[in-house]
Amino acid sequence: MKPFRVPRLPLKHGARNLEWSEVVFCWRQLVSSGFHMASLQERSEELATMETINNGKSIFEARVDIEISWQTLEYYAGLAGSMAGQHVQLPGGSFGYTRREPLGVCVGIGAWNYPFQIACWKSGPALASGNAMVYKPSPFTPITVVLLAEIFREAGAPPGLFNVVQGGASTGEFLSKHPDVAKISFTGSVPTGSKIMEMASKGIKPVTLELGGKSPLIIFSDSDLENAVNGAMMANFLTQGQVCCNGTRVFVQSNILQKFTEEVVKKVKKIKIGDPLLEDTRMGPLINRPQLEKVFAFIKGAKEQGAKVLTGGEPYIPEDQKLKAGFYMTPCVLGDCKDDMTCVKEEIFGPVMSILPFDTEEEVLERANNSTYGLAAGVFTRDIQRAHRVVASLQAGMCFINNYNVSPVELPFGGYKKSGFGRENGQVTIEYYSQLKTVCVEMGKVESVF
Repeated sequence: MKPFRVPRLPLKHGARNLEWSEVVFCWRQLVSSGFHMASLQERSEELATMETINNGKSIFEARVDIEISWQTLEYYAGLAGSMAGQHVQLPGGSFGYTRREPLGVCVGIGAWNYPFQIACWKSGPALASGNAMVYKPSPFTPITVVLLAEIFREAGAPPGLFNVVQGGASTGEFLSKHPDVAKISFTGSVPTGSKIMEMASKGIKPVTLELGGKSPLIIFSDSDLENAVNGAMMANFLTQGQVCCNGTRVFVQSNILQKFTEEVVKKVKKIKIGDPLLEDTRMGPLINRPQLEKVFAFIKGAKEQGAKVLTGGEPYIPEDQKLKAGFYMTPCVLGDCKDDMTCVKEEIFGPVMSILPFDTEEEVLERANNSTYGLAAGVFTRDIQRAHRVVASLQAGMCFINNYNVSPVELPFGGYKKSGFGRENGQVTIEYYSQLKTVCVEMGKVESVF
């Protein structure tokens, strides 16, 4: 077998051969004429279907992902022409100003849980800032980002503005070390993110890392129970539980623990598992067999450490013959959990919720923050003062009050601690895809000490 070779990349094209204003104008024209009017309305269902085939998530979820993706591209098209600096008046009539300029060629390395959406989260601000992008999707989900590249091209994107490269770890290493790459944005695991950061440091390249999580969801006894239960479902079972910011450590105040748990178990048992292309399916297969076996190993370990399986956690065999070899399981709820259990400390990345009781606000904050991760956190309560007090103390980059796992493009997304740094979405992300130049203008005579 011949060794895999990464193809030559058009890294010297794109932003390096275009003025920043040309790239921005091109980007805005692409979105306004190509994406919104034609692609959004004509290709959304096609893209959602391909994303479901690509990833295994339900078609219902995939449609939401595609809609969020288009919103992202439109949002950054609107910001593209608004990049501005600051004017600073200096003594004697002199002045200074700052201006934001593109970095050059940016690399995006995506994850397999939200293939199309992550590609848009990265390419939107990168191109709006005047950069070119080389994007490598996960080898488990290679399809839909190619369709995104086709849409860019059909809408008139110049060669080299958005490029897709397929491959595994060696391709990611090649891109991270390439001398023409100015920035890397990675979504994935902590170990891989650490390696990318190390490789990028050799070239003094900025990185954005959106890594793993083991996020806390805190349910106070005064919360609206129905909302809290719905929030816990959204925090744990979207995309078969394969979501980095999931609130899998569900802390429930002791005096509502039994009622909350009963209601959650009822809902989990009703989740429709099966063909993800059917309208009423809410949970499809996991991404692959190794991931399925990893989740089962966590559940086995949890039982050995004293946790109780309240529902699910078993292989699921669909009635449809063509799905029998799929990587299906029943969504799982674990009770009698303790903070030192492996299932509570480590990211499972599957449909497994761990429920833990607590008594006081001070206690639950200490326990919630006792993690090497800090991607997200949530709190349910009717006490608005408590809500703001709690989120101010939570060590997490994305916090939710009385909701969970909503992702408006206008709000920055990213983590604390080992969950990474840098942000995706929101206006601030432009700063991560551009560099600041300062200009000092002298309006008088130059005084010399020589």
